[in-house]
Amino acid sequence: MGFYLLEFSTWMEPLAQFVFWYPFVMALFWIAGAFLFSTTREKHEDLDYKEREWPLISVLIPCYNEEDTVAETIKYLDRLHYPHVEIIAVNDGSSDKTGEILVALASTYERLRVIDCHENRGKANALHMAAHAAKSEYLLCVDSDAFLDQDAPYYLVRHFLMRGERLGAVTGNPRIRNRDTLLSRMQLVEYSSIIGSIKRTQRIIGKIMTVSGVIVMFRKKALISVGLWDRDMITEDIAVSWKLQKKFWDIRYEPRAICWMLVPESLSGIWNQRVRWSQGGQEVVLRHFDIFKSWRQRRIWPIYLEQVISVIWAYAWLIVTIYLVVTADTVQKMLIWFAYNSFALVFVSHIQLLISLRNDSRYDKVLRYYIWAAWYPAIYWMINTFVVIAATPKAISSRLKGGYATWTSPDRGNRRSSL
Repeated sequence: MGFYLLEFSTWMEPLAQFVFWYPFVMALFWIAGAFLFSTTREKHEDLDYKEREWPLISVLIPCYNEEDTVAETIKYLDRLHYPHVEIIAVNDGSSDKTGEILVALASTYERLRVIDCHENRGKANALHMAAHAAKSEYLLCVDSDAFLDQDAPYYLVRHFLMRGERLGAVTGNPRIRNRDTLLSRMQLVEYSSIIGSIKRTQRIIGKIMTVSGVIVMFRKKALISVGLWDRDMITEDIAVSWKLQKKFWDIRYEPRAICWMLVPESLSGIWNQRVRWSQGGQEVVLRHFDIFKSWRQRRIWPIYLEQVISVIWAYAWLIVTIYLVVTADTVQKMLIWFAYNSFALVFVSHIQLLISLRNDSRYDKVLRYYIWAAWYPAIYWMINTFVVIAATPKAISSRLKGGYATWTSPDRGNRRSSL
């Protein structure tokens, strides 16, 4: 496949080649990985609820300023037909009525226990407290806006009962329940075409960049062996994923374990969320570079390198774009360059999108949203550029500063939306 160049200088040409080929190759990689996972590890099977004696699970819900969502979430959790459940909700110094609501709910729901903290110390610290209070060996962490599918706990627990003692965590499949706006439908497609494909591909490799904080089950013994969650990392789910895998605990992905969550529906909400995710990924890169000192860590090297290269790509894309703007003789030539080289990316992104939507359509009716965001995978990389650049100074500053990584309640979108 050719690559159209507009009089690039000698040093700029290889950079421009990298800007084109990296997302193209990664899209093919994700297509292959998602296809292999779906055909070999994602076969339908009916659950037999009486196949064994199901162990107790502890559901941990960290909360900060969640007065609009937490009561509904606990209501749905209490309705789970999984036989042995305890629910532990932690109010992490909320400034709204979250604490009062939780205390009132504790008198209504027998399975609910509440830890009411008066100071905001971050999500990781809240999970620390809940884990110490939990009676079960299996800790199911969910966000305060999440509705668990009735079968989700069974699918998660089965991995621990069938896959051996080295299994440290199983991450589930978040699905979006507010889908009335273009922004929410874009994210719906993204969770299938980008995030779902990446999770499936990484599981084929054997290592996962991050569990999904909105639905993940941990073995408590594994968490304790790595010192639980890092209180100074902005994304506790990414950080603990790396700590577990560095200690050779396995992490699995279970797409049949579904939870329904709310996503931001404002540009500022999406921006803040993505910058936070990128910052967390870069903090992990800065903290865990020592994996290259040990040959035993070689299976996680590709995940680390992919994260580093994606950051480099973002800066490379910006440099090439600025170069074109400054040196192109006319706007028309610049547009021709972008159009020519975007066509292949759009084409392969659509293939990735269709395969991914097919995979997730067995759990959620996502194919009908294709028309709303069919172009999204193609511009994902450009959006990611500005997110990465905004997150870099935050990651460096956080790494130098240390201390508790406090949090704010994210934009939950339109709570009136339904499935």
